[in-house]
Amino acid sequence: MRRFISYFLRGLVFVAPIAVTIYVCVRIFATIDGWLGFSVPGLGFVVTIGVITLVGFLASTILATSILSSVDALVNRLPVVRLLYSSTKDLLNAFVGEHRRFDSPVLVPADASGRSKALGFITQQSLAGLGLADYVTVYLPFSYSLSGRLLLFPSSDVTRITAVSADTLAFIVSGGVTDIPRRATPPRGAGASPSRPEP
Repeated sequence: MRRFISYFLRGLVFVAPIAVTIYVCVRIFATIDGWLGFSVPGLGFVVTIGVITLVGFLASTILATSILSSVDALVNRLPVVRLLYSSTKDLLNAFVGEHRRFDSPVLVPADASGRSKALGFITQQSLAGLGLADYVTVYLPFSYSLSGRLLLFPSSDVTRITAVSADTLAFIVSGGVTDIPRRATPPRGAGASPSRPEP
């Protein structure tokens, strides 16, 4: 009986992630197909990807850039819409934009003793505008959640690590279950030393 349970749990670990992934993908495809009125499964998703890619291509042209800038300025004048628009835009830019902010994984003290450490990402290299030129902002994502905390640390308390940002985020969100691939040790003074604010 014990061996049967062991085999069952081992199979569950293998099957469950695949089943959840397939279910979520099917639900996304069906939802998008429903929005666009397509009867062919997955066609709406393909069309959406194509349209977004086309918009990205057109956005790189000079004419489209000026149009998008005008739209951006117009939306930013609307009181309530501006908050939702700017928050969504900043969030996406933080991960995939040209000015990505979640590309500097760091270690920071998790308590007053400094013995415990927390993993996070630098989002601002200097807070000179707030009179805190020697401080940086560090975003600490929560495990198994899309939320997190924003804390201010002296730059001397922040230690950069050499891990890939995506691997670090996956490690945090998974509660430390996902491994962070080992990378080559950086030269002395590069990457592992405390960060300093950019001029």
